[in-house]
Amino acid sequence: MCEISYENNSPGVIKLPTSEAVGTVLVHDITEIRPGEFKGRAFKKGHIIRKEDVCHLQRLGKENLYVLNINDNEIHEDDAAYALANALVGEGVKIEGEPREGKINIIAERDGLLKVNKDALLEFNMLGDIMCATVHSNTIVKEGQTVAGTRAIPLIVRKDVVQAAVRIGNQTGQIIQVKEIRKPRAGVVITGNEVYYGRINDAFAPVIKNKIEAIGGEIIGAYYAPDDEAFIEARLRELIHAGADLLITTGGMSVDPDDVTRFAIRNLGVSAITYGSAVLPGAMFLVAYLGAVPILGIPACGMYASTTIFDLVLPRVLAGEKIGRRELAELGHGGLCMKCKTCNYPVCPFGK
Repeated sequence: MCEISYENNSPGVIKLPTSEAVGTVLVHDITEIRPGEFKGRAFKKGHIIRKEDVCHLQRLGKENLYVLNINDNEIHEDDAAYALANALVGEGVKIEGEPREGKINIIAERDGLLKVNKDALLEFNMLGDIMCATVHSNTIVKEGQTVAGTRAIPLIVRKDVVQAAVRIGNQTGQIIQVKEIRKPRAGVVITGNEVYYGRINDAFAPVIKNKIEAIGGEIIGAYYAPDDEAFIEARLRELIHAGADLLITTGGMSVDPDDVTRFAIRNLGVSAITYGSAVLPGAMFLVAYLGAVPILGIPACGMYASTTIFDLVLPRVLAGEKIGRRELAELGHGGLCMKCKTCNYPVCPFGK
């Protein structure tokens, strides 16, 4: 005994004897009922009829089927989904399992930083009849986490649409990837006369320590320094000589006459220095490079705000990105922290 639901007025749908339907595609589900034993779907919409299916279908009383014939210019939804996923995946991500009903997921192959080529993704989605949705670019992800899903929207897709999507993927190289985040050996210089001379208790050190250790890094040295260019520069050089591959300074980033941290950084002979970002909190943030060593200057907001520009930039720097004026300017869209009573970062709009 069987139940069947279908639409037989759709364009391209034909009725065929079951014995002649091998290689065609079902346009309806077929439900099998075995009294007292089983009731459920025996064949799903989109199933490609195989030779061994014919007897089963006939036992269900299906002498005729409503099917689609796929011509040379078309491709089945599952085959399309697999081709689309292969066009999207880059380093650090992989396809999860087999396509189902024209949909397939892409997952992280390792812990790291998700990177999405947004321009290529838009071009991909503009083709029509296919789609891909992703998690936000620059999100820290875990191995096995779903980062994207792609699917063919109709049951049968034009082959030229799929081929165009594949070309976009090939030309771009890696539309979706997960970059490895290195574990830094960080050196920290906490500046400010008030802290150095013990007038106030330091609140920066535990914040920086917790954030570095949260990504598997370590603090190899931390110094306190007064508002003195030469003193700050000397401590930074000591940390470099000690093997630091990331330098962090805190405080001394405003325009007050005694805020000289950025000048001490400049005196190191950095090859690139960018002061100011389009993020709140963190407008007076600084990023520079001494050879291959990034230097991140955190303004006073890092002491009292749980999430700042530092949280947005740190993983990108450790994933090997070169952060400059453009990258800091692009953060303006989504760069306003809402200062929620309960911070749920990174599950929030900040930095997205």
